[in-house]
Amino acid sequence: MNFSFTEEQELLRRSVRAFAEDEIRPHVMTYDETQEFPHALVKKAAAQGYYGVLFPEQLGGAGLGYVEYVIVVEELSRVDGSIGISVAAHNSLCTNHVFACGNDAQRNAYLPKLTSGEWIGAWSLTEPTAGSDAGGTKTKASPVPGGGWVLNGSKTFTTHGSVGDLTIVFAVTDPGLEKKGISAFAIEKGTPGFRAGKKENKMGLRASDTAEVIMEDCVVPAQAMVGARGEGFVDAMKILDGGRISIAALALGMARGAYEAALAYSKQRQQFGKPISEFQAVQHMLAEMATRLDAAHLLVYRAAWMKDHGMKTTLESSMAKLFASEIGVYVADRALQVFGGYGYVKDFPVEKFYRDMKLCTIGEGTSEIQRLVIARELLKAI
Repeated sequence: MNFSFTEEQELLRRSVRAFAEDEIRPHVMTYDETQEFPHALVKKAAAQGYYGVLFPEQLGGAGLGYVEYVIVVEELSRVDGSIGISVAAHNSLCTNHVFACGNDAQRNAYLPKLTSGEWIGAWSLTEPTAGSDAGGTKTKASPVPGGGWVLNGSKTFTTHGSVGDLTIVFAVTDPGLEKKGISAFAIEKGTPGFRAGKKENKMGLRASDTAEVIMEDCVVPAQAMVGARGEGFVDAMKILDGGRISIAALALGMARGAYEAALAYSKQRQQFGKPISEFQAVQHMLAEMATRLDAAHLLVYRAAWMKDHGMKTTLESSMAKLFASEIGVYVADRALQVFGGYGYVKDFPVEKFYRDMKLCTIGEGTSEIQRLVIARELLKAI
């Protein structure tokens, strides 16, 4: 494997960084305080191709790969993880599920709208009683005489739940078959019986829309099913292999933003007549942060490179997600410590990185679930 980036990838990194600095950074705290989904900014990001990174140009996408996708999510998250996770959820989950598991009619109908950012995508798997145990899904889809399905149930913690134009929803179609009885459905905004519920008031990533999704006698046509009947759970696990790379990229970007802020601050902050960067205790914190960041960088880009080369990445995606999210929490904590009292106030960026980062050890499979996945894959290889 070659870990070097091409000239085009380096140009992409500089372009995304410039966009993030110019268009996002001036508004980060406004987004955070108001908790409003930044529709205008999303349109600008979509015009840059960020909401269709992974998909073919003939379907409106940018036609790029996972390495480029990680670059985009990392650089956006370096400034604001709320924007990074929006791009990640839209690409990796909803849009990718339609692309990877849908039929040609569904791809042609939905992909151009999603990849252009005209529509925002949501992906709704988690339920109040089925989080890490996604196989315990209670939402039901019952056949309708003459064709179609009627869905009843609720989902929680859905990114873009209240702003999504298309939501992939998982429901039990064949009770008694457990995981083999779950199917996926594409539901358009405005479908009768389908609505957003409570919008969550979160600790971090507050401009990222997270809400309940509720189905009450929601009737959809037969062609709304995405993938084969009973294959929804299996397809979801495949989609999560790519989704975990994006959460790893989110963590990597936010950790890099926190580290860079701490490094710059350590050179500016004076104590006892000299910059705090000259104190060994601070130097050790910076050294640990930088070393762990480099290790996470290699794991994340390895998984992306393997994905681009058509390799199975279940093990590598979970390793990248586990390590990047855990070191992200560490880096945010150490960065805040470098800032001292100023790190605890909202005038400086590390306070927000500290709050935002924790999601990465929870979303798209907790750290504990990642360890189970990693162990399972290791034991399979024996």
